[in-house]
Amino acid sequence: MKSQHIVIMLIAMVLSACEKVLDKTDLSAFNEEQVFNDSLLARGYVDYVYDQNLPVWPTGDFLKCTDEISGETRFFEGTVQVNTVADFGTAVNATNNYGKIRSINQFLAKMPAGDLSESYKKQLMAQVAFFRAYRYFDLVQLYGGVPLVLDPLDAIGQEAKDEAAIPRATTSESIAQIAKDLDFGIENLPGKWNDSNDWGRITSGAAAGFKGRILLHWASPQFNPNDLPERWQAAYDANKKAIELLSANGFKLHHSFKDLWFTEANNPEAVWVTCYNNKVGDQINKNQTWDNNTRPAYLGTGSGSNQPTWDVTQAFPMKNGKNITEKGSGYDAQLFYKNRDPRFDQTIAFNGATWHINGSSNYRLWTYMVNNKTVEQKATVSGFYVRKAIDPNLATGAVANSGTDWIEMRYAEVLLNFAETACGINKLDEAYMQLTEIRKRAGIDAGTDGLYGLKPKMTRAEMFEAILHERQIELAFEGKRFWDLRRWKQFESKLNGKRRNGVTINLKTSAISAENFAARRDGMSLDSAYRNYFEIVPKPLDTKYTINWLPEYYFFAIPSTALSNNSRLEQNLGWPSGTFDPLK
Repeated sequence: MKSQHIVIMLIAMVLSACEKVLDKTDLSAFNEEQVFNDSLLARGYVDYVYDQNLPVWPTGDFLKCTDEISGETRFFEGTVQVNTVADFGTAVNATNNYGKIRSINQFLAKMPAGDLSESYKKQLMAQVAFFRAYRYFDLVQLYGGVPLVLDPLDAIGQEAKDEAAIPRATTSESIAQIAKDLDFGIENLPGKWNDSNDWGRITSGAAAGFKGRILLHWASPQFNPNDLPERWQAAYDANKKAIELLSANGFKLHHSFKDLWFTEANNPEAVWVTCYNNKVGDQINKNQTWDNNTRPAYLGTGSGSNQPTWDVTQAFPMKNGKNITEKGSGYDAQLFYKNRDPRFDQTIAFNGATWHINGSSNYRLWTYMVNNKTVEQKATVSGFYVRKAIDPNLATGAVANSGTDWIEMRYAEVLLNFAETACGINKLDEAYMQLTEIRKRAGIDAGTDGLYGLKPKMTRAEMFEAILHERQIELAFEGKRFWDLRRWKQFESKLNGKRRNGVTINLKTSAISAENFAARRDGMSLDSAYRNYFEIVPKPLDTKYTINWLPEYYFFAIPSTALSNNSRLEQNLGWPSGTFDPLK
């Protein structure tokens, strides 16, 4: 649908005799003069890098390793082994981190000698360098410092052991190299692409926003246990620069939290986006699976997975901005959905909710139980469904081919990153400004003090906690919660020893028959239904274990295969035979 997917068309047009010419591991096999001296082929190579490296909709273990969505995971069971997190990459393989880095390095090494204009070469190289930063940060946030391969060497495999035996750089050296690649992007990329066909390409603001995210991680307790102020200052400066660049080029909060996922080209909130389409049978079709896998199974063709916990529903504040446990919040446990932060109803679908879905604006979702039997065709285990980013207008038959774009970085996240770094250097007034802007867009009441329910005169520690809570709400189910808990080292304090919960909502058949309620429910007041006919019973979703996250998981083990292939690699401290300190 958009630029990242044009590589196949480019190759088809220019080298029609070759099938997927760029989709090979050894990119050095190409005629360099042909690729690096031709603007169309050079851009095609860049688009190949996009296609290989763009992030996708959240999935997998790290999505389940939170208080948002339940699911069995060895991370919470406390049974992670040395080879569990095997994202390191040890062979010539275009699908792992170092295989992708090799393709990137190939371009960065060969492009400068090409005959294209210097400005165009730098623009192409800046996009590719961005993804080298992305790949290296993917490694660093898992393991700490890693070998920095900046030239197109053979991957770390048996046939190239001597050349590939590169020791791990310190984490600080790795972060510095990542920041250097992003600085190159900030300097050489446009603030906004003028051609609509370029929607989704990395901008200078996206590079700055990503740098801000990375330096925020670097300043957080996982990497910065001694709370070094210079880390917070560098992160603050980077995020301030990101906001300046983005706002100067028209990026801002979308006017609608609910609809922001369904505005594609020129979406003002989409700082970094992966483009999808809903074409069927087309050679450039690229469909996402989030929508199909998330909505109720009987409303699509998927599984109805990604079910919210009762715990995350309790995290959303009230419309007055107060947390549900605060005095004056007005929370009613029986009417848990009532007068909540508007983002609650736009993020989570619950029993009795009116949900515009499958083109029906009046659909009522019912998940209650009658005599221990669900009224659903296939029941939600938790009692809830994720509603965020589920396209309301897709027909059932089109769900499997959903083309909703994935927004890896929203402008709202940049504001939250800036708020947190402002808090880090004790500029609490600036932190308040970002939070109130986000809460205003959400539809929370301003209150007489204009703080949208935030506690006035917070301390630095209180503000940090308020920002993390705001991130939990604003960015729910966007794959950010795991990394927030990890970088703040909060798994032990917030989750260990606990079990995540769902709810069973029972129809009280002593008050009304199942048949009578079913006949009346769609026209019934939701408050009346809950007050008179429903019983809410929390239930544990973690049935095999209580959560047992271990301290060594803040830096995962280097896999055994990587250690075997590179004799100069050191294992992380906290793991068997570990000598490498990831905090240096």
